[in-house]
Amino acid sequence: MTKADLVERVTAMIAETSGPLISKKDCARVVDSFLDAIKDALKEQRNIEVRGFGTFKIRQRKTRMARNPRTGAPVEVSARPVPVFKPSKELRALVAGVDISEIGDD
Repeated sequence: MTKADLVERVTAMIAETSGPLISKKDCARVVDSFLDAIKDALKEQRNIEVRGFGTFKIRQRKTRMARNPRTGAPVEVSARPVPVFKPSKELRALVAGVDISEIGDD
């Protein structure tokens, strides 16, 4: 699903429940603003928790040794922050097609 598909779907869902109150262009602005807010929070090293969906976090990767695939020479990859997403129990159950009570605690 692309961002355009997401905008289309959100616009259709709003029109379905509330009538045609929002244009596709306005809905695109909302989706863009939501994604920008997530990016800005991650850039500031803050976590974002969306209940029932999951958590976006910043995790620190350690320094490690790797190999240059072309030459085979060892290369040190420095430590750096990376964004990660941890889905909620509800989302994992939905994707797996199981009842939430069947998912154990982490």
